[in-house]
Amino acid sequence: MPGLPRLYAITDTTTLAGGGLDLCLAVRALLEAGVRLIQLRHKGHYSRSVFETAREISGMCRQAGAIFVIDDRADIARIVGAGLHVGQEDLAPPDARRVLGPDALLGYSTHNAAQLAAGDAEPVDYLAIGPIFPTDSKENPDPVVGVDRLRELRKLTAKPLVAIGGITRENALRVLEAGADAVAVLSDLIPAQPTVQALRGRAEQWIRILE
Repeated sequence: MPGLPRLYAITDTTTLAGGGLDLCLAVRALLEAGVRLIQLRHKGHYSRSVFETAREISGMCRQAGAIFVIDDRADIARIVGAGLHVGQEDLAPPDARRVLGPDALLGYSTHNAAQLAAGDAEPVDYLAIGPIFPTDSKENPDPVVGVDRLRELRKLTAKPLVAIGGITRENALRVLEAGADAVAVLSDLIPAQPTVQALRGRAEQWIRILE
């Protein structure tokens, strides 16, 4: 598959709502900034309203030439024409692939050497590894991997590798130098004063750093 964009932006509905940011407006700001890989993370109930928003975002991403990924939900991803990201406790990759079809982007989370090596044999397009650094975005995070360990784990797969967990503008280049193809960012994508304009500016800053 073609290489992934270096910035993998995660739009978490709870985080955005906490900052008073409208999801569609936030995604539009990211796209206008040049972000070309966006995941929608929604851990709550997929109401009709959330589903329609996901479908709208899928269309926005398609029009911008960006990749749109749904977290966890293979059925929603298939219906709205998005890619899918699954974790260790979600639908197994072979089953997810059957739902999605052969062409949709499929990613898989891993947290250690055994999971990464096993993931290399799964029908997925990329693997995620983390947390690289301590993170507050998950209630029960897995043990921290660290940059030095990431460099060793990179040898276990030829698939594109997305690093996630505690990645900031200050440490992102170290993560890429250690072998990650992309960095997934959630918390450091949201400015202290979360306006749509500030979000766009932060995304532009991220892209400049990763170029």
